[in-house]
Amino acid sequence: MKFKYLIFLAFLALFGGVAQAQAVGENVDSIVAVVDEDIILRSELDQALNGIRRQYQGKESQLPPAEVLERQVLERLTLVRLQLQRAEATGVKVTDTELDEAIGRIATQNKITFAQLQLQLERDGFSLAEFRRTMREELMVQKLRQRVIDSRADVSPSEIEIAMTSGVHQKGEVRLSVLLVAVPEGATPEQVETARTKVEGVKKLIEDGTMDFAAAAIRYSDAPQALDGGDLGWRRFDQVPPAFGDLVSGMAVGDTSQPMRTASGFYLIRVTDKKETTQIVVSEFNARKILIEVTELKDEAAARREIDGIYARLQKGEKFDDLARKSSEEEATAPLGGDMGWFALESLPPTFAELISTLSDGGYSEPQRDGQGWVMIQRVGSRQSDRTEDYVRNQVTESLRTRKGEEAYEAFVRQLKGEAFIEYRLAKT
Repeated sequence: MKFKYLIFLAFLALFGGVAQAQAVGENVDSIVAVVDEDIILRSELDQALNGIRRQYQGKESQLPPAEVLERQVLERLTLVRLQLQRAEATGVKVTDTELDEAIGRIATQNKITFAQLQLQLERDGFSLAEFRRTMREELMVQKLRQRVIDSRADVSPSEIEIAMTSGVHQKGEVRLSVLLVAVPEGATPEQVETARTKVEGVKKLIEDGTMDFAAAAIRYSDAPQALDGGDLGWRRFDQVPPAFGDLVSGMAVGDTSQPMRTASGFYLIRVTDKKETTQIVVSEFNARKILIEVTELKDEAAARREIDGIYARLQKGEKFDDLARKSSEEEATAPLGGDMGWFALESLPPTFAELISTLSDGGYSEPQRDGQGWVMIQRVGSRQSDRTEDYVRNQVTESLRTRKGEEAYEAFVRQLKGEAFIEYRLAKT
């Protein structure tokens, strides 16, 4: 991700609060929106708009008309303000450590130092203090979102089983873009017909090559993803909104749907790419373990002497499982002859995963120190295991949770808007 795009995300798409600094010599600032007891100033809106225009420098034709862009950006800033108000009211906080780590990740992702990050911010017209405040607010919104999702996105075992037996998950993943021509609530037939005519006209521009889908979305879409060219990113088919699912499953890469009427308006859906679910095969190992603990009653030297004695008996031909039953101090595995069962290497600490991978079936290690004491490992066997169903089950569970979370948070934001006093004053400025 390019640095300037990250800055843009931090100040707009990630819904951060925009700095309220004025240009030198400017003494009067106007109010463009009232959000409950808070306000959004013209300077805040202008700074957000300037960030977008810098991003699209040389590609200005892809942006919607100025008044439409202003409205889109102001609505997004308003949503941010509502979410920040709720986050503060419910005690959501971001520590300085969390903030420093987030800024450090931005620098790392862009392969630059903190000093270079600060210099680039200054070049783009932002102070470090403004950037830190913006990032803190964004992290607060993220925490609020996660809190809502965690409290409202439980998935029951029956929901998982229904999704597994439906077979939808077997269709793989799809990358979608959307374009929305919105219809207001309680729209008149004339408003609906106007929106229909507009979306049909946009589809014709796309079909005859006058404008590609991304440019059309930036210019004409009312969806939140408009400024990203309508891109929804990669999603498994079971993550596709139910209203789009059946339609998308029958579309090929590059296809654009017919206008689809929803409660929000008329959607155009484009399938950007697809990929199939592949078989997941992993290497599994079966191993045995002998543990001699280091405790207050048995110091390091005594534990080492004991494990060395067991190792000597192994070398003389005694069986690993017999010695594990007699001598191992791990309660869970000792009665089973040290049997740890079958497992993938990814489930083990890196040191022991590497150790087992270097042993042959039937071979055993020299004594090794771990967190509990001294251990020896015997690799009993290895196999290739098809984990596709486990993988799919995990993915289905996660996608159900993600979908529920998205729906819950959208409902939460709608509730915030419905309960809030919002007054836009663009026309007065």
